[in-house]
Amino acid sequence: MISREHLLQMAEEYGTPLYIYQREKIEAQYKKLTAGFKNSNTKFFYACKALSNINILKIVQKMGAGLDTVSINEVKLGLKAGFAPQHIVYTPNCVHFSEIEEVKELGVHINLDNISILEQFGNKYGNTYPVMIRLNPHIMAGGNIKISTGHIDSKFGISIHQLRHIERIVKKTNLLVEGLHMHTGSEIKDIDVFLQALEVMLDMVAHFPDIKILDLGSGFKVPYTPDEKGTDVELLGKRMKEALQTFQEESGKELEIWFEPGKYLVSESGYFISRVNVIKQTPATVFAGVNTGFNHLIRPMFYDSYHQIVNLSNPKGTERIYTVVGNLCETDTFCWDRVLPEVREGDYLLFKNAGAYGFEMASSFNSRTRPAEVLFSKGKSQLIRKREDLDDILRNQIEL
Repeated sequence: MISREHLLQMAEEYGTPLYIYQREKIEAQYKKLTAGFKNSNTKFFYACKALSNINILKIVQKMGAGLDTVSINEVKLGLKAGFAPQHIVYTPNCVHFSEIEEVKELGVHINLDNISILEQFGNKYGNTYPVMIRLNPHIMAGGNIKISTGHIDSKFGISIHQLRHIERIVKKTNLLVEGLHMHTGSEIKDIDVFLQALEVMLDMVAHFPDIKILDLGSGFKVPYTPDEKGTDVELLGKRMKEALQTFQEESGKELEIWFEPGKYLVSESGYFISRVNVIKQTPATVFAGVNTGFNHLIRPMFYDSYHQIVNLSNPKGTERIYTVVGNLCETDTFCWDRVLPEVREGDYLLFKNAGAYGFEMASSFNSRTRPAEVLFSKGKSQLIRKREDLDDILRNQIEL
């Protein structure tokens, strides 16, 4: 946790709204993962859709992780940040085949999750370029239906019930399949979900003789409240190692396991600071209106997510009940009836767990500019993205 004094100092120096990321927390989360899966053939690829600032990518690259990408520009960002092509995996969804062709020329690992694209790729490239296939295991998992991606109605992956169709395409086009991919959702606390997915994947291995990689996506849960617990990665690592050893003894085949943690690495490293514009009392509610909205932090409105809120300016004030809302011409409520130390106009409010899908999903709705980003490490702060201004909003507009 960054000290209150440092947080207040950065709020004054860089202005608000402001995103702050603590380098040491990202590194600690990665160490926790690698320790949990020690002595196993496991690799981690950071899912950069969670937070793609190039400075964060460089930190992840220096830690030794790979990069999970979902678009051509994320691939290019990864290469620019120093990731070798063989350490990048590209998992698109509903993209045009031309983008996949462009990515193929960059030499990264490619996941295909569509029968049509699989057939197009096989017809054009045959066995000259290895691919991975994303399967849909029909497993319902995740903390919210909007982040559950492995159930039967999901748009992601090729159904495991279409295995015969996949096999026909692979045989007909001589496609080289080096791995299988699966991602059931986010915010998964129950490790049995991962073990169930692994069992499904292992059942599929016999159908693809060149398989050497099983990519289980991610979905590791991070705690949002003081009494909440995240995914027990140490127990998961132990259970998965046991399952894989049994598989290897029975099949004679050794597999490499990949995970794609995004939120797990960066969520708790992030802090979002806003300033209270007004305290507004109605007959039923006391609103604390801040200088931001869902244009900067959409998760509470979009996912009903909970973020701890801290009154940095008055941490020991008398506790009262507030509904914290934004400054948009739209309903943008961060929380209802939250108990906080007395909030006054001008106070700084801190949102915790803001490192993942905070700035990344920000917009300029209401023509309000996106905030600045700051990296905090070893007691010092550095600006890693300047605050936008009106010129940024107008930059690509063509005035007639």
